[in-house]
Amino acid sequence: MATELLAAPPKPEYKRTELMAICAAREIRDREIAFIGTGLPMLGGMLAKHTHAPNCTMIFESGVVDARPKRTPLSIGDACLVPGSVMLCGLTEVFGLLMQPGYVDVGFIGGAQVDKFGNLNTTVIGDYRNPKVRLPGSGGANDIGSLAKRTIIMMKQDRLKFAAKVDYVTTPGYLDGPGAREREGLPRGGPACVITDMAVYRFDDATKEMYLESVHPGLSVEQVRENVSWDLRTAPRVGVTKAPTKRELRVLRTKCDPEGVFLGA
Repeated sequence: MATELLAAPPKPEYKRTELMAICAAREIRDREIAFIGTGLPMLGGMLAKHTHAPNCTMIFESGVVDARPKRTPLSIGDACLVPGSVMLCGLTEVFGLLMQPGYVDVGFIGGAQVDKFGNLNTTVIGDYRNPKVRLPGSGGANDIGSLAKRTIIMMKQDRLKFAAKVDYVTTPGYLDGPGAREREGLPRGGPACVITDMAVYRFDDATKEMYLESVHPGLSVEQVRENVSWDLRTAPRVGVTKAPTKRELRVLRTKCDPEGVFLGA
């Protein structure tokens, strides 16, 4: 009897970076204030504003409030963020007037390492006083992670990045578990979601541990587990991340990053 050959799954008609940006956009709700970082979070914010969240307010560490860029910003300091914005201020005003009082609904951050409680490291790899690698440091990440109502973590995934314990806590997630943020005097917030090039993760309300919610199309739970250095928890039924819609891809490619600045040519 002839052996039946299983056909290989069709290759997605989009890049994983595009899916990451789209997943980021889906996390922004209409009328929210979103603190946006350089790269894919900028595309996510622009996409949300062009689609389901036209009344969201994008703010940037550089001091731009309610940015309405007409082209792809190269960084948070790009001058194209200024025209049409409602305010141009500085770090003190952004963090002191908007972040600290609790006006920011969602902030986007990333890191070199993340652990199961959503703590992020952007300071050193290895021992702090004798590191293997010295990283850029916090910037505004600690402020965002400490003071936004919720944070979205975006990063590429491998076992080294998804560490059992980060080498240095630059930005607090849930620290060592339930109640830890409150004990340290943090008034609100914590990570709500982790978006990688492999999957989407959420955090358990009771344990504050990260769990796998969905894997991106074409990947398996086993492949994701191989790129995590702790015993990863999973949702009772792990889903497949919703593929981009035609509209999301069209807007992302034609309005948010037509030249492939962050998505590639």
